[in-house]
Amino acid sequence: MSDQRNSTIRTLRRLWPYVRPHRARMAVVVSATMLAMLCGLGIPLLTQRIVDGPIQNKQTELLPWLILGVLVLGVSEATLFYIRRKIVARPAAEVEARMRFDLYQHLQRLPVAFHDRWQSGQLLSRATNDLTTVRRFVAFAIVFLIVNSIVIVIGLGIIAALSPSLLIVSLCGALPLIVISYFFEKKFKVVARQAQDQAGDLTTTVEESVLGIRVLKAFGRGPELSKRFLAQARDLRATELQKISILASLWSVLIVLPELSIAGMLGVGAIGIINGTMTVGTLIAAVAVSAYLRWPIDSIGWLLAETNQAASALERYWEVIDSPVTITSPARPAPLPTPLRGHVRFEGVRFAFEDGKEVLSGIDLDLRPGETVALVGATGSGKTTLTALVPRLADVTGGRVTIDGVDVRGFALEDLRRVVGTAFEEPVLFSASVTENVGLGVPDVSETAVREALRIAKAEEFVDALPWGLATRIGEQGLSLSGGQRQRLALARAVVGRPAVLVLDDPLSALDVHTEAEVEAALRRVLHGVTALVVAHRSSTVQLADRVAMLVNGKIAAIGSHRELLATNEEYRRLLSSSDSEEIVAEEVAS
Repeated sequence: MSDQRNSTIRTLRRLWPYVRPHRARMAVVVSATMLAMLCGLGIPLLTQRIVDGPIQNKQTELLPWLILGVLVLGVSEATLFYIRRKIVARPAAEVEARMRFDLYQHLQRLPVAFHDRWQSGQLLSRATNDLTTVRRFVAFAIVFLIVNSIVIVIGLGIIAALSPSLLIVSLCGALPLIVISYFFEKKFKVVARQAQDQAGDLTTTVEESVLGIRVLKAFGRGPELSKRFLAQARDLRATELQKISILASLWSVLIVLPELSIAGMLGVGAIGIINGTMTVGTLIAAVAVSAYLRWPIDSIGWLLAETNQAASALERYWEVIDSPVTITSPARPAPLPTPLRGHVRFEGVRFAFEDGKEVLSGIDLDLRPGETVALVGATGSGKTTLTALVPRLADVTGGRVTIDGVDVRGFALEDLRRVVGTAFEEPVLFSASVTENVGLGVPDVSETAVREALRIAKAEEFVDALPWGLATRIGEQGLSLSGGQRQRLALARAVVGRPAVLVLDDPLSALDVHTEAEVEAALRRVLHGVTALVVAHRSSTVQLADRVAMLVNGKIAAIGSHRELLATNEEYRRLLSSSDSEEIVAEEVAS
């Protein structure tokens, strides 16, 4: 239990750098709340003066002033609480916004391997639901934990000053309450973390269902996903009900013990009044203070539950933030060679995943400036991994990749990715205009450059046919476009910056035969003078290359021209025949 308590405290202490810039405002918030609560505590003392003075002695001279004092304290309490709410909103919202921004920035810096392991719904849940919980903690729970703890001590001191015997009765209800709240807090934290994780899983299911709605409808898998969603929703509901059950049990105790305490105070006070050892005003004031302390005492358990929920949310947040950024720019990046020739070399390159599984084993490959090399190989041979090493979407675990003799790890990431254009097999488009999608990697890209890139990718015609041309906003994931249109826009994005090195991961796979021929003709012009590494599955794509490298089980098994490999390598012919018709391959061999 001590370890858990220390863990919670350590987690919450890490929030301080975000709160520190707003410490002045938070100090005002705590002070205003404290003064408001003290105003509330002052009212019972004035009530005692009224009962033991003007009422008991039948002297009304001071009565208007005492009543006015009660009114002033009541108005002051309300005003101070208004000030608290008004002031606390901004720092709490800014803490949430800053943490969300840092999370987003960190997600951008994390390697692709991290995103392969994590469900997007879990990340989304941490960026939304969990940070909302943290904002609520900063705005409310942390303030009242401090203030209510102090108010309880002051209130008990007032009761002690009024009557030590009534203090003893009051403590008989307060102390068990604090102990019970402590044990409930431990149990609630476990259930709160479970609910947050389940909410993340549910978010993932919803996101995948929305993004894959066409596939689900086409294959009639909607009912099956609905069953999975329902099962996850039921699990989350059960966990939330467990949370409610814990809180219900806690609140029943929080209500019963203070009532018993007040009943005991009335009994002891009544005996004191009968014996003449206590005045009516003293009893009324003590009971009123005890009643006023009821919410601060009752809230301790709930505030501790909120604190643990915030701690769970922060733990989930730090899990992402603490994930190491393994691909970074060097402290002293090497300048890009001038002029940049685009000479790419793979020297003894090895790559293994974190589990130790090796994908590439000693790759040696030389791409001369202006040369186009095609990569072919069976599924899982390491083609995509090899292409990812050039723009450092992944880093080698052995050997090195160089551009013009400089290890790519020596360049600033910004510089490297500016001179290495990339297009992926699965084109990803964003809910933005055509211009914004094409010019994604080129700040302040000109319309002329965008149009030139669209011409190269044979996309200008269909873009001009869109309702607002270049300004047309493409729907989420580009689902309003055909597969070929999406790939042509992705290809235009790769070439818009006129990169010295072009990495194409089979970007022509979704094009029809006619469009593919047009794009290939355009690519022949664009590839002239550009060093290109192209993953290819079709013989028509392979023919764009000057040389072809065949990968087998993470090693280069053969390298040569397309015709040479067709004529001499049975494995190469088999690979091409798996995607092209055997007749076409046979014709190429014969020719």
